[in-house]
Order: sequence, then C-alpha cells, then structure tokens
Amino acid sequence: MLDINHSELKKNAKSLAEDFLLNNDIAKKLYNEVACKLPIVDYHSHLDPFAILEDRKFKNITELWIHDDQYKHRLMRINGIDEDFITGDASDKEKFLAWMTTFPKTLGNPLYHWSQLEIKDVFGPNIDLVNDDPSKIWEDCNAMLGEEGFGVIDILTKWNSEIVCSSDDLLDPLEAHRTISDRENKITVLPSLRSDSILAFETPNYLQWLKKLEHITNIKITSLNTFHASLMKRLDYFQEAGCALSDHGLDSGFLFSPTTDDLASEIFSKILAGGTLTQEEVLAIKSNTLAFLGIEYGKRKLTMQLHLGAQRVTSSRLKKMAGKFGGFSTLGDPLNIASLCTFLDTLEIAGHLPRTILYTLNPADNERLATLTGSFAEGEVRGKIQFGPAWWFNDHYDGIKKQLVAISSYGLLSSFIGMTSDSRSFLSLSRHYYFRRILCHLIGEWVDNGIVPNDFQVLTRLVKDVCYANAKNLITKGKI
Repeated sequence: MLDINHSELKKNAKSLAEDFLLNNDIAKKLYNEVACKLPIVDYHSHLDPFAILEDRKFKNITELWIHDDQYKHRLMRINGIDEDFITGDASDKEKFLAWMTTFPKTLGNPLYHWSQLEIKDVFGPNIDLVNDDPSKIWEDCNAMLGEEGFGVIDILTKWNSEIVCSSDDLLDPLEAHRTISDRENKITVLPSLRSDSILAFETPNYLQWLKKLEHITNIKITSLNTFHASLMKRLDYFQEAGCALSDHGLDSGFLFSPTTDDLASEIFSKILAGGTLTQEEVLAIKSNTLAFLGIEYGKRKLTMQLHLGAQRVTSSRLKKMAGKFGGFSTLGDPLNIASLCTFLDTLEIAGHLPRTILYTLNPADNERLATLTGSFAEGEVRGKIQFGPAWWFNDHYDGIKKQLVAISSYGLLSSFIGMTSDSRSFLSLSRHYYFRRILCHLIGEWVDNGIVPNDFQVLTRLVKDVCYANAKNLITKGKI
C-alpha cells in the first residue's frame, strides 16, 4: 500500500486568488471584462471525438482528471510514486490519493495552478484542493459526476468551448465529427490530420499500414503514384468532414533534403518489395512525401502544423511500462533551421506554401521561429507563418511569457493565434485561461513600463484577436 500523508495540504495554505497573475488594474480589467469571457477555439487537442459524440459520463474523478494526463503522471514518478499508483493496477481511489500526495509539492510547476483551475472552474469554488481533505474531495467530486451537468458536453460548455479540433490518423473514421456537427449544439468538433503514420517508412509494420490504406481507399498501391492517389483520397475524406489543419511531429534531428520523384519512386518500390532502407533513403522518401503533402495542403488551403524538436526516445523501461504516450519524452536538440527553411522554400517555389504553424519544444529556437514568421510572408495573407504557442514542456509561466515576448519583438503579436490545450484530458482546457491571465499580465507590465499605451479599447482589440478571433478566422475562414 502507498503511504499517504496529506498533512502538507494544510498549515493554512491558500488556494489561488481570483486575480492571481493579474499584476495591476489594467491586467485585471482586461482579463475580467474581456479575456475570460471569450469562447475557446482549441485548434490542437487530443480529445476523443467519440467521447464527445457519446457525451461520456465519468465514473469518478480519477477517470476524468488523472487517467489520461501524462503531466500528472510525470510529476508523480519524479515524486517517487510507484507505477502501480500511476498507470498500474491500483484502484482509482488509490491513484487519486497518490496524485494528491504529489500536488502540494508542485509549487513552482504549472500543475499547481492548472490543477486548481481544472477543479474550481468545473466543480465550483467549494472544492478546495489546497485545504480540503483529499478523501472529501474524492467523495464530493464523484457525487457531482453522478449528477446531471457533468458529461463531456457539459464540461466543454463550462469552458465556453466553441470549436475543438481533435488529432486524427489518416486511417481514422470521422463519422463522430460529422454526427456532432449535424447536431444542434454550440460546440463544433472538427478533425485535424495527424500525418505521422504516413512518414513512418522505416518502421517494421509499414507494409501492413499500406495494406490498410489500400483497403480503406480501394486503391491498389503498386507505385509512388498510386500511393499519392490513396493519400489524396483520404485528404478528400478529411476535408469533407471539415478538416482545416494537418499536423506533423518532426522530432529532434529533423532534416529535409529535396528529392526527385524518380528517386522517390525507386525507394518506394524497394519498400513495397520488403527491402531495408538506408538512412539516406529514409531521409529522401520522407522529404519527398513531406513536400508532396505540403503542396497538397497548400492547394486545399489546409493549415500545416509542424511540431519540432521532441526527443521521444528516452527510457525503454518506461515506454514498455506506460506506453508510447506515457510522459517520458524530453527536449531535443535545437532545430536545423536550414532544413526547415529549405522545406518551406520548396513549397513556396511550387506555388503552394500553406499557412503554417511552427511549434518548438526547445526554447532555444524561440527567436529563430519568431523571426521566421516574416521570412515567408505574403501580401493579402495575414500571419501566414505562425510561431505556435508555448508547447508541452514550455507552457508554464516563464515559457508562455518568453514565447509572447519573442513574437512581439520579432513579429506581430496582434496576428498571433493564441493557445491550445494539446491534451487528452477534458479538464485541460483550463490552459486557455492560464494563458489568457499571463497575456493580460504581460500587457499590464507593458502599460506600467510605458511600452504600450494605457488605451483600453486598443488593448481590448489585441486581447480579443490573440485569444479568439485570429484562431477562429484561421480555422473557419469566416464560414462558421
């Protein structure tokens, strides 16, 4: 059994104040009168569309709050919690109590803020994570989850969600998105194409994946051309379901090498024959296919997201124990900016550079990506290249603030598309409000220092654009 001591939750500790992170009157006014009232456009999440379709109800607070939250899992491991109480066979109550032994030790980590926002904004201010007994919190939250008003759609409504984009593999069915969109409700759920499986040429099961692609498209894949035809058929399917964005996880060490279709065809034939590719061949076929997809995105006016710089290969032990998304990745090397520029330039030369959102896991790349927003700018297209919001390990107070300062210093904050949840947890939409508090805090600092005018009307427009309007316009192009 886990030895649980909750005494650290007491000792007259204080929970979050209503105005936490809001450092002056203008920050408070911007947040309370503007930012907190804006709907959420969550253009990059890993939320389950079938859970939304079914309006899933949760058996207990662990199922809702802890099961799918790798951030919490990571800190529990750091705190010395046995894996049984994280992803193992312990009961849900034991897992909840195990998290509550870690929570008071998260001071300085964003989860100290996030956790309180997640509970307070959905379950109400009477649940006090800091001072209430954990067993009482368990009972009170579970009692509310058993009542009306705590299904998935209710939770999304509490967050004032307007548009949610899920992450979907090329072979995933999209009927859930279509059905949700046909319903008369205020929440629009759109698919976005997560394209990693397309580029996984070196993996052992790639031929099996191609067979599935053949089956689902009814196109026999015998060459690079028929491979491209099957990809385009699935892109058609995604667009018909309302897809507005694609996404590629280009991990640490990403390189791009322009490759002719003739060479790519030879390499693809080798794949179909079951041959083993050299590293040079893997780079060539990935580069050619990435360029093909990028051009297709441009033709179809799909926004391309590139998540750069994750080092996902770390502990083999944890991967075996907790699975691929267990929360054990780390920051990779700074990106190869020349390869990224060559890739974007290849698409631009072809006449089909799509709108692009660039995310980095390594904050050493902040200034480079911020300046890149002006390197491929195009007349009549506002904010065509975006430096995406602070991602993953960077979406803490300092990380968000540094990303906003980089955009402001090297580009246009007014064109920025704001925050995403990037999460599998329906409570993680709290991150939008965390971001909005930090944005208003930063603007308040600027006003105090005379960097921007104390003009509430001007600052209101900025906050509305960054927190809502820019993201909505990017996704909907005015259609919703």
